[in-house]
Amino acid sequence: MTDIQIIAFDADDTLWVNEPFFLETEKAFCDMLEDFLPHHSLSRELLTIEIQNLKHYGYGVKGYILSMIEAAISITDRRIGVETIERILALGKEMLDKDIELIDGVEDVLEALHGKYRLVMATKGDLLDQERKLNKSGLAKYFHHIEIVSEKQEPEYRKLIKHLDIQPEQFLMIGNSLKSDVLPVLNIGGHGFHVPFHTTWEHEKVEAHIEHDNFRQLTTIREVLNYIN
Repeated sequence: MTDIQIIAFDADDTLWVNEPFFLETEKAFCDMLEDFLPHHSLSRELLTIEIQNLKHYGYGVKGYILSMIEAAISITDRRIGVETIERILALGKEMLDKDIELIDGVEDVLEALHGKYRLVMATKGDLLDQERKLNKSGLAKYFHHIEIVSEKQEPEYRKLIKHLDIQPEQFLMIGNSLKSDVLPVLNIGGHGFHVPFHTTWEHEKVEAHIEHDNFRQLTTIREVLNYIN
């Protein structure tokens, strides 16, 4: 991998913990409405509405709050009270106020690579929330460029690579999602390292066995240094 010039890192559940906070909030939401449906049915209804709303709200906590409110209205057949809506809003604000918990080994890897490669944070989600998390993380100093987009698919990666003025084979993407971080990059000729997190959002799960010269399956982010240093 001697051609690599730029290494890009996903943010949520690659640099810092994210999905467990959504699961924690989902449980609180289901506890709130368990008189109407069992937990598994409530979770399924919320996920369905959340995915339907991605085209309207994109990814992130704010869209999740609106989806929880919409789901609660639907589940209760519009009998939801103001107090319940207030509790849902409070759950969302608690998520936005969470402290940042870095994934073990992240800062060691960034420090080892900083100065040797141009490092990029490439993530999707709400601009304000992702900027907040980056600033609170203390990791901004390591990155040459920050890219926050509404989706991470082939067109977005092509645009990023063009902006960085490199060829696809000079670009490496590291992340916890095969769907968003690896497969699109491999499809355009780049390199992809998959570092799984112990929980993955249902919408990001894909069944894929990847056989590709530009792909590496890792166990922890520290293993990046076994291939790039």
